[in-house]
Amino acid sequence: MAAAMLVLMVRSVAPSPPSSGAATTPGRAMWVWGWSDAGSVVRFARTRGVDTLFVAVPADLTTSPSLTRVHALVMQARSAGLHVDALGGDPGWVDDPTWAVDRWLRPAVATGLFTGLHVDVEPWTTAAWTTRRSTTISAYLTLLDRLGSASGTLPLEIDIPFWFDRITARERSTLDREAMSRVSAVTLMAYRDTAVGTDGTLDVAAAGLAAAADLGKPARIGQETTRLGLDPTEVKQTFHGQTLTRMNDQLAQVDSGASAYETYAGVAIHDYTGFAAMTP
Repeated sequence: MAAAMLVLMVRSVAPSPPSSGAATTPGRAMWVWGWSDAGSVVRFARTRGVDTLFVAVPADLTTSPSLTRVHALVMQARSAGLHVDALGGDPGWVDDPTWAVDRWLRPAVATGLFTGLHVDVEPWTTAAWTTRRSTTISAYLTLLDRLGSASGTLPLEIDIPFWFDRITARERSTLDREAMSRVSAVTLMAYRDTAVGTDGTLDVAAAGLAAAADLGKPARIGQETTRLGLDPTEVKQTFHGQTLTRMNDQLAQVDSGASAYETYAGVAIHDYTGFAAMTP
């Protein structure tokens, strides 16, 4: 009963969607998978120039014990002028889109808390990606269709890797374009710790940025701050262990280069925990 009353209260002050007008400067977003204090997250976001939070929400949010803490974070973020999108996703959603819609999306929307939906599914992490790729791709696109249809007036943004342009989908199309065409916006996971040059962020994100611009879809560039491992391939994908000063210098170069693409929407930083741990 308490959770139901909270949902009704939240819906009465539901936020308006962000303006569709073009931003004058690239934005900053941040994934928030976990937190202990809502105020600390909001203060940190404001200090670092973050204007959008992707906040992880569980299944069945309207009746979840997590609703109170999610509500507290969203209310404080909105009071600070931040947009908050519901964050969720799991590779298993590909095989069960009905669960994703009925147990995650619809309860999140019903709270009236969020300015958008942000989905991170990552089907390429499953065994089926290797053994039954075409079937998995088809199921993934069906999932995006279902999520998009159920999202109502809320924009749906997805995370995709920069290399989706190399994957054939639906005959002569590519997976990046097929995925983008089904959603409102995209975040390209172009994780590199150097902005320019061969294999830098701008280099690996170029095809995705071009496809998004061609389709008229806002595109963010994802950047990593968490520890991935000690292998050179893992090290180059994150700013973990580097200074905030160096990362900001690289992100400024990303903004400068990516702004050449008409629908570039700024950088999204993964994630709050890693970002907050960085030293000046």
